[in-house]
Amino acid sequence: MSDETIYSNLKQLGGATVMPQSPDQAELERVQNPQADVLYNVRFTAPEFTSLCPMTGQPDFAHLVIDYVPGDWLVESKSLKLFLGSFRNHGAFHEDCTVSIGRRLVDFLDPKWLRIGGYWYPRGGIPIDVFWQTGAIPEGVWIPDQGVPPYRGRG
Repeated sequence: MSDETIYSNLKQLGGATVMPQSPDQAELERVQNPQADVLYNVRFTAPEFTSLCPMTGQPDFAHLVIDYVPGDWLVESKSLKLFLGSFRNHGAFHEDCTVSIGRRLVDFLDPKWLRIGGYWYPRGGIPIDVFWQTGAIPEGVWIPDQGVPPYRGRG
């Protein structure tokens, strides 16, 4: 009997890791979806996402909500956490950060569907919300509202 499981190839889970210096250096990891025959939604919420303004170098903050309907693959959550954390040293506008996160996950996981909502806290008095998805929601999948109200103070 083999000790090989769908988790055997993971390198970051269960050990010490270092925060990647940039999103390009971050290594996403995935595992085979043991429920691939069922349509269901997975939600990740990152209420303290941080990146840098590419012009001033000052920090920008967002509340990210990522929903995806997996196909054959699930993203390993620690690798996702490290990937999102790598933006702390990365300068890009809100739109670029939000959409590039979604696109990288789609390219890596090939999900049946994915959407990301980037609810950015105001700078200069203007909050910026960025939304991106791959297409229509698959029929029969429950996708709850992302639960982030229009701006009146994030929280």
